[in-house]
Amino acid sequence: MQPDLFDQRKPIIAMAHLGPLPGAPGYDADGGIDALTEAVAADIEKLQEGGVDAIMFGNEGDRPYLLKASPESLAAMSVIVARLKPMLRVPFGVNYLWDPCATVAVAVATGAAFAREIFTGVYASDMGLWQPDCAGALRLRATLGRPDLKLLFNINAEFAAALDDRPIEQRAASAVFSSLADVICVSGPMTGQATEQSDLQKVKAAVPNCPVFANTGVNIDNVAAILEVADGCVIGTHFKERGDTWSPVDGERVRRFMDRVGELRERWR
Repeated sequence: MQPDLFDQRKPIIAMAHLGPLPGAPGYDADGGIDALTEAVAADIEKLQEGGVDAIMFGNEGDRPYLLKASPESLAAMSVIVARLKPMLRVPFGVNYLWDPCATVAVAVATGAAFAREIFTGVYASDMGLWQPDCAGALRLRATLGRPDLKLLFNINAEFAAALDDRPIEQRAASAVFSSLADVICVSGPMTGQATEQSDLQKVKAAVPNCPVFANTGVNIDNVAAILEVADGCVIGTHFKERGDTWSPVDGERVRRFMDRVGELRERWR
């Protein structure tokens, strides 16, 4: 991640959700890659005009999700990000759901500053038994010569339950110690659902020297309480029209939220 992103107080990373990619049941073959790119470009423009600190591309629309990326979806995501990169005025990252090695590959190919994924743990999920390859992803980062690529570890997967019964704060501390997490992300049970405040507090206490981000469900009503604890947050759903994950970004919602964050930053200055 570009160094100045974490130098900011409580950075806000906004999601740029991609529609269904080639191979997914919902893919629009008539519109193709051009239609996907145009839709995300419109969202990015509103996010940047609203003042977000960074943007993260994610294949949120690529349902049902894969635990191992398909060649066609991975290639398409890389092409879309590369096409949109020239319009970016803020640092960007990527997240291919739910394949950590694919995520690192896209990040390196596109020159991303950061990448987020489920890197550690074992889960029972909607996608079946989920066993991410953390070692493979970090070794790929090293092999490809991108030690500066910051990795955001989502430690409680959405659409899943951990088969590890250790408390969340122990799993966070373990991810930092054994798996070299750069940032810990704490999520709610599904996209758009809020992170438990108590989970944020326990994780932050367990890894005081590692940034901790709220990863889901942040909105204008709870952002003050969340940022009292978290070092930053990732936001997708709240920035959409009517707060609907699958709708386009609403520029006015972005502006109001970032105005609120600006007020909070002044308070904490």
